[in-house]
Amino acid sequence: MKRFFSFPNPVNDAAARSVALGVIAMSVIAFVTGSAWILLPLTYGFLARVAAGPKISPLGWFAVHVSGPRLTRWQKFVPGPPKRFAQAMGLAFSLAALVTWLSAGWSDARWILLPLIGAASLEGFLGFCLGCTVFGWLIRVGVVPESICAECGDLSTLYRRAGYEVN
Repeated sequence: MKRFFSFPNPVNDAAARSVALGVIAMSVIAFVTGSAWILLPLTYGFLARVAAGPKISPLGWFAVHVSGPRLTRWQKFVPGPPKRFAQAMGLAFSLAALVTWLSAGWSDARWILLPLIGAASLEGFLGFCLGCTVFGWLIRVGVVPESICAECGDLSTLYRRAGYEVN
């Protein structure tokens, strides 16, 4: 059971970026068309990926087995713990939008999707994981133990790996 509820480490960045592109598509469609019901599979997907990685997430499974392997330019392996944290951040935003939709209506809930679209766009289009950056900050200030991901505390390494110049 413990193995089932695990998250891959390392993670293929091409698969992570594929998931982000799927999140963008779902969120933008919901935002533009007013199709609030899309929050249900969106929130489920984040919950599934936080709980068990891509195993029970249709979008995660598709990214790992179909789209990710085909994105050869984006192939690299990155630490899993910050990616799981990023999925948890996505879960927080999608769940907040879902609860707001159910309690206050779509006109209020839809705006909660904008930060989610922004963060997923950074990941999907630029390969910059905002959740991973926040995770690194939390390690540096001692909120998250460095033993969770030793290489994650050094943000300059993460930025260099992503292709950004660090001085």
